[in-house]
Amino acid sequence: MGLLYFSGVAVLVVVGFLFGRSRAALAERTEPLHSRPNYHGAFVALSILIPMVLLFAIGVPIANHVTETEALNAYDPQIAGDQLRRGAVLRDIVALANERYAGQPSEALRRAADTYASLRAWSIYLIICGGIVFALLGIAFSLRTLSARFRARNRVEAVVKWTLFAAACVAVLTTIGIVASVVFETIRFFDRVSPIDFLFGLHWSPQTAIRADQGGSSGSFGIVPLVTGTLLITVIAMLIAGPIGLFAAIYMAEYATPRFRNFAKPVLEILAGIPTVVLGFFAALTLAPLIRASGEALGLNVASESALAAGIVMGMMIIPFVSSLSDDVINAVPQSLRDGSYAMGATKSETIKKVVLPAAFGGIVSAFMLAISRAVGETMIVVMAAGLAGNLTFNPLEAVTTFTVQIKTILVGDQEFDSAKTLSAFALGFVLFFFTLTLNVIALQIVKRYREQYD
Repeated sequence: MGLLYFSGVAVLVVVGFLFGRSRAALAERTEPLHSRPNYHGAFVALSILIPMVLLFAIGVPIANHVTETEALNAYDPQIAGDQLRRGAVLRDIVALANERYAGQPSEALRRAADTYASLRAWSIYLIICGGIVFALLGIAFSLRTLSARFRARNRVEAVVKWTLFAAACVAVLTTIGIVASVVFETIRFFDRVSPIDFLFGLHWSPQTAIRADQGGSSGSFGIVPLVTGTLLITVIAMLIAGPIGLFAAIYMAEYATPRFRNFAKPVLEILAGIPTVVLGFFAALTLAPLIRASGEALGLNVASESALAAGIVMGMMIIPFVSSLSDDVINAVPQSLRDGSYAMGATKSETIKKVVLPAAFGGIVSAFMLAISRAVGETMIVVMAAGLAGNLTFNPLEAVTTFTVQIKTILVGDQEFDSAKTLSAFALGFVLFFFTLTLNVIALQIVKRYREQYD
């Protein structure tokens, strides 16, 4: 229904725009217009678009609720109180109504499916007819309102402004909602586990036993092993990505010919488009065995899953973040600063070290902070190459785990969101959010301190 409805909306909007613009163009021959004909056409189009979209946004949820409720009542009026059974029966009703039900349906299920199909057809019909009526009313209203002195531009720009404001509000409210949900669940977790034990505990084992007499029934929720694992892999990744990305950016911005730059930069940025699961396969099947074989040749004990393998591949992944952003920042340094340095007798390398890099320092720091945040939030590479068990070690040759991997592991499958194990994922998410927020604040302060104004 959605595709059919919005196809009709698109057709009516285009027709309304063309009709309103042509009507204004004809009126312009006899008297001057306050707004250009395109704004008159846009006003007619918005008069059609807004009520039709509002009707769809309000009508569809109401129609779905009524249809599902009546179908369930036709199946069994007593089912409304059982949410689990209600969902299962509703899936069967929808499957049967869409002729995708496997098996022999009961008479009650068939009756409910007929009710669902009938009401759904009527709801689609009513919404489409209502949309057409609203479109015609919008056309009538806009054509009655339009005149030579009508301020169509002001009305259209006001709608655009409020649309942009609504989009900004959605982004802000979404962020607030995410943070609030994580904080709320974190508070519930700290009702069960001491914050001191969580923040400073040295053992991470969130698994809880089914019976109280089993070992480890209370779980261990110390995040220090996760902190060390996350920092270890992030440091290794930045030791790879930082120098390579920055040196690549300096070369492409200051030394490379335009022809080589136009070829090399897109190729380098392809790394950012490679799925992380592919990089994880490379780390697990190629790099990790190579590191293990090299370590054994040197007499070292290397785990089959190691922080070094994950960190190296993660560094490869975030090279484009450092390189591309640093390249843009270096290119943004005014040429007049370079020319002044050359005029003072400085060489190209001295100009880069003493003038260009200090001028671009704030942007380069931002690029590094973004790369660090990307490394901290990576999951698949660590899952496939570094391991799942919390291990308190700074040895890059051993297996470690990170915050994001544990969040993924805890929330896989059907979970009951009322246990310390499941709620610990939200606490980990809150700590990770606080860590990345701290990084962003530090980056902003550094950028603010080293920012310079150029003419």
